[in-house]
Amino acid sequence: MDSITTTAQTWLSDFFDADTKKEVQHLLENDTEELKERFYKNLEFGTGGMRGIMGVGTNRINKYTLGKNTQGLSNYLRKVHGDTEIKVVIAYDCRHNSDTLARTVAEIFSANGIKVFLFSELRTTPELSFAVRHLDCQAGIVLTASHNPPEYNGYKVYWSDGCQIVPPQDGEIIAEIDALSFEDIELDANEDLIQLIDKDVDEAFFEASVAKGSFDAKGKENFKIVFTSLHGTSITAIPEVLKRAGYNNVTVIEEQAKPDGNFPTVESPNPEEPAALAMAIKKAEEIGADMVVGTDPDSDRLGIAVRNSEGRIELLNGNQTMIMMTKFLLDKFKEKGLRGNEFVASTIVSTPMMQQMAKTYGVECKTSLTGFKWIGKMIKDFPDSQFIGGGEESFGYMVGDFVRDKDAVTSTLLACEIGADAKAKGSSFYQELINCYVQFGFYKEKLISLTKKGMSGAEEIKQMLIDFKENPVDSVQGSKVVWIEDYNTSIAKNVQTGAEKPIDLPKSNVLIYETEDGTRIAARPSGTEPKVKFYMSTNATLDKTEDFKSVNSQLDAKLDGIVSELNL
Repeated sequence: MDSITTTAQTWLSDFFDADTKKEVQHLLENDTEELKERFYKNLEFGTGGMRGIMGVGTNRINKYTLGKNTQGLSNYLRKVHGDTEIKVVIAYDCRHNSDTLARTVAEIFSANGIKVFLFSELRTTPELSFAVRHLDCQAGIVLTASHNPPEYNGYKVYWSDGCQIVPPQDGEIIAEIDALSFEDIELDANEDLIQLIDKDVDEAFFEASVAKGSFDAKGKENFKIVFTSLHGTSITAIPEVLKRAGYNNVTVIEEQAKPDGNFPTVESPNPEEPAALAMAIKKAEEIGADMVVGTDPDSDRLGIAVRNSEGRIELLNGNQTMIMMTKFLLDKFKEKGLRGNEFVASTIVSTPMMQQMAKTYGVECKTSLTGFKWIGKMIKDFPDSQFIGGGEESFGYMVGDFVRDKDAVTSTLLACEIGADAKAKGSSFYQELINCYVQFGFYKEKLISLTKKGMSGAEEIKQMLIDFKENPVDSVQGSKVVWIEDYNTSIAKNVQTGAEKPIDLPKSNVLIYETEDGTRIAARPSGTEPKVKFYMSTNATLDKTEDFKSVNSQLDAKLDGIVSELNL
């Protein structure tokens, strides 16, 4: 506690503003537990950048912690690029303080002699990723906490390729940040270096989204869509992109169309949660819509709900949406003629069905760690290969490589193309998904996410993962474990033969069990939230579409059994 108090006391110096000093003094005198939570560590970069609760302290998002990040990044950019002109583009979402924090970040860059393009109003994360290369910038920043609760904000850093930072840049930038004190932040802004941007970049982004996400699907005029931005940024892009692509039968949920960091109509602005799309689904049932689309606050994730075999609107999970999008893109590439250098991408905790499907098409499926920065990195690492598309279970997808992060704008258009095309052929999005299960195997997944907040929660998460490793599972629902993949040691071990093989991915705190029947269980801490996540995947053969309902029930029962076995 002495070190925490000492750290907090440094925030009483004249460098910090009066309100900050007053709050710190109050914590020192009256609230030891809250003081601990705010100062026991520095916020760190995770799988999706830096996210945290807004407030005073080293473990909070505020103008000083983000200012220190920005100063460290400025120093790093100068070290890498010397005296050449350096340009950075900044976007922000609907969250509280995002606009003022974005302005602070812009001013610090400018104080360091760096040219800044600052979006004049909130914009989507995919547009920021696009703008980095469009404006020939060396880096990009977006102020967002994605789908986290209203008290959160965050800071994601993009490199010159439009992809989030990855090794070695992330470690080198963090080293620059750690070498600084708060007093090292340059605050004397140069307004001549800050340029506001908006419609010109919007226009270029919209054109690219329509070009990459549209495939001349038939039946657009008969395809009815309900769209909700869940109070986020996608309202600035998705309605316009759909209109330009020929979708005029779009109903926007007006109660959720106004950007609002309180997210007043939902408990969580996360399209992974069925409750978040309840208002849109209700409207879809009322008007007989074919599809519901909902996006998270910064518009990189999307939830898709479609009519199921019984005619009811059903929310698909991220794996199902990813399978459908990838299958559609593979079919389109196959029509033009595959050249043999194409690849699709997914992550180690997403459905193994991606590998099975890619194999059928004779296309490679590259697998990365969780986090879209790793999928973006593949494009740079394999310049002679053509990236078709890729996604992850957490409702993110990327179409082509013009955006180097998950992109709910273009993916929404792609989902509508799939749905309209299927309906025009007398089928449906859902029926085509069932057809995929018949063709490639019926894979079904389940995610259990446990929230453990604060300092004690971090320790609890750490211990849960240690226990999961030190007390290995030997069978799952009667199927013996064959492989244990330990991404901390980069070794996959066959527990039946003792054989080992290296895991050719960066080290990560992930452990995966795989059984004889192909069931997989993965455990990892979230990189952006105080959560530990358990991913389960199992599979069965689906001989014909008529058997879907019974096999689906069998897989659900098996997944429920796994949850029970693991005491989750």
